[in-house]
Amino acid sequence: MKLLWRLSREAVRYKNLYVVAILSTLGLTIVNLAAPRALSAMTGIVERGMDRSSLGIIGWLTTALIFLYLLRVVFRFLSNYLAHKAAWYLVGDLRTKIYDKLERLDLGFFHDKQTGDLMSRVVNDTRDFELLYAHIIPEIMTNFVTFGGVLLILLTINWKLALITCFPIPLILVSGVIFAKKVRPFFRISQKKMGELNGKLQDNLSGIHEIQSFGQEEYETGRVDEKNFDHVKAMLKALKISAIFHPSVEFLSSIGTILVVAFGGFLAFQGNLSVEDIVAFMLYLSLFYAPVSSLATLLENMQQSMAGAERVMLILDTPSKIQNKKGAKELQQVKGAISFENVSFSYDKETPVLKNISFSCKPGMMVALAGPTGVGKTTLTQLISRFYEPDSGCIRIDGQDIRDVTVESLRRNISPVLQDTFLFNGTIEENIGYARPDATFEEIQEAAKAADIHEDIIQMPDGYKTQVGERGLRLSGGQKQRVAIARAILRRSPIIILDEATASVDVETERQIQKAISAIAGKRTIIAIAHRLSTIRSADLILVLEDGEIREAGSHDELLRNNGLYARMNRIQSNLEKDA
Repeated sequence: MKLLWRLSREAVRYKNLYVVAILSTLGLTIVNLAAPRALSAMTGIVERGMDRSSLGIIGWLTTALIFLYLLRVVFRFLSNYLAHKAAWYLVGDLRTKIYDKLERLDLGFFHDKQTGDLMSRVVNDTRDFELLYAHIIPEIMTNFVTFGGVLLILLTINWKLALITCFPIPLILVSGVIFAKKVRPFFRISQKKMGELNGKLQDNLSGIHEIQSFGQEEYETGRVDEKNFDHVKAMLKALKISAIFHPSVEFLSSIGTILVVAFGGFLAFQGNLSVEDIVAFMLYLSLFYAPVSSLATLLENMQQSMAGAERVMLILDTPSKIQNKKGAKELQQVKGAISFENVSFSYDKETPVLKNISFSCKPGMMVALAGPTGVGKTTLTQLISRFYEPDSGCIRIDGQDIRDVTVESLRRNISPVLQDTFLFNGTIEENIGYARPDATFEEIQEAAKAADIHEDIIQMPDGYKTQVGERGLRLSGGQKQRVAIARAILRRSPIIILDEATASVDVETERQIQKAISAIAGKRTIIAIAHRLSTIRSADLILVLEDGEIREAGSHDELLRNNGLYARMNRIQSNLEKDA
């Protein structure tokens, strides 16, 4: 009930559509209740014998029935269409709401999540809300009103026979409660398995190049087949319970019908029940048991919808660890001074990644982070953008604690260029302009020139309109990196973060990227991570990290004179370059 109440609060914005749909449903129910009475009245007239006045009454009743059936068409259209319209609008709203929530969750939330499973929650699980609001709830209301209305009519016809009709109802209700408790866990597992299947499909389609390169097609088909039939088996377990429940309800309903026919025949034999009443009773009997018989299907659909709703609400109820504090201010007129004051951080609160990091840089400086893999260089840069919160210590920009400013204004002043460059499936112009949707084409060109990618672009068949493909598949690694640098330049943020921008490119491309970086050096504050030490020689400050701590700090020449970790790393790379 708590979950249903929450769902109803989501649907309240479409209350006008629901009100009309509900009123139409009630009107439809009244029409369905009135029609059998008119038919039984016509039967009674025929039984008593026909005369001229009887023909007039039958003609009037016939006209009334035609009018009732026309009303039924109108009410059914309004009930079905408006309920579906409201339900699908609700589904659309919820999908947008869940996606918006996912966008605002901290990166830690995604560490143990599969993209395909999250997509399944956004697309598949929300689709079950349509089933709930367009089918289940309207049918429950219709069935409740129909059941109550028919019961009252049957009691007026013959109260003894009506009570016998109700004999199977308690048994059906008890079995329905048992069914609901048994079947929902299986639907919940089924939804989970569907999410895992979607996750595997997304993972494999993203890695199709690796699958084909290593000849693992048959192996991966087997793994997808396993996930696929895990979902099938979970669904069949739920359907097995349904397959037992459905005929059980039909059997109990049939017992009620048999009792009514037997006892009704006995009453008719005694002369206590007229033919007209018998016809009316039999016509209403089908209406009486229809809601009860449909209980099985409604409960099955309800449990499936609730299982999907639980998965959706888990996302909506997940709090983001990164939020604007009360009274947070906009970060404005940023110059680019950055300082870390005794900052420590760990992902799991047990294994420290960064330990008491302290340094500062002035606006326009280039700070380089060097050190072995896994020492926390990328984590340090992500703390600047507040993708994570430090366990202790403070990070300041222009003297302001970044926790005291809004996340939106903070990230608006920082432009990242990551090692694994992500480009959207669109044109080069769209990808560069993504940083500033209001940028002119001339500004996009200027950013491309500053990133030393303009000449490459104009040599392409479609120039800036060239499609880059999914994740930039149609561009080389160096071209993707320079497009990303152009995107960062276009944003005009005072702080630029370069995370291994030259890690996976050749020497010539490295020079082009280095040229692009040099063009913005001194104009923006740059935090650069590099394994290739040749790309950070001109940095104003180089921080050498080891085991989550700053072991050395200084310029390139100063660190070489210290003959420490940095000098050793430099000698190793120089020897490797000579051997190559």
